[in-house]
Amino acid sequence: MFDLPRRLTAEALGTAMLVATVVGSGIMADRLSEDTAVSLLGNTLPTGAILVVLITLLGPISGAHFNPAVTMVFALRREMTARVAFFYILAQIAGGVAGTILAHAMFDLPLLQVSATIRTGPGQWLAEVVATFGLVLTILAGIRFRSEAIPWLVGLYITAAYWFTASTSFANPAVALARSLTDTFAGIRPADLPGFILAESVGALAALLLTGWLLSETKPLTQPLAHIKGAE
Repeated sequence: MFDLPRRLTAEALGTAMLVATVVGSGIMADRLSEDTAVSLLGNTLPTGAILVVLITLLGPISGAHFNPAVTMVFALRREMTARVAFFYILAQIAGGVAGTILAHAMFDLPLLQVSATIRTGPGQWLAEVVATFGLVLTILAGIRFRSEAIPWLVGLYITAAYWFTASTSFANPAVALARSLTDTFAGIRPADLPGFILAESVGALAALLLTGWLLSETKPLTQPLAHIKGAE
């Protein structure tokens, strides 16, 4: 078990690298192509790839949440205290903002911007519920059945969710907040954040409730009826 400062550093570092990849690849893809579909593909593949790397390397240290919705789920499962969860979320938010600043610095943009990209409406909110639900389901079921495959499961899920959700699968309040600070391909208008964060929280809680039931095995009868005292 790593101590809390190391775990928080891993969470901040991982979230920063994740956001730098999301924002940086979005800027690069947008500069290289005027085709939105090509730009989205150029944003998708690096995001899925970096998740595999980050979860593999930092998972043994902090659990590689990089996501307040995931941290909330683990706190509700009583696998971490509320105090530790609070510090995890602060580290994730700080790391996300740092990731946006880093991406802007690499591409010679103003370090912080206010996004003007509108992402709102029932379809977008439902997409975020679905995206976060699927992410948490993937994590919890993966832990139960194939824990060694978690990096690939999460990376592949997010890669797919970029394309089957109308919102392009933010599925992460810290990443959403960080993306509100970039007026680039990956941005989201700050006014649209509350709807996204609420939808992500609902999706995470729904996945927690479903998996609590779905992954609970029915206990078999421990003794044959004939061996029960008094049975003939």
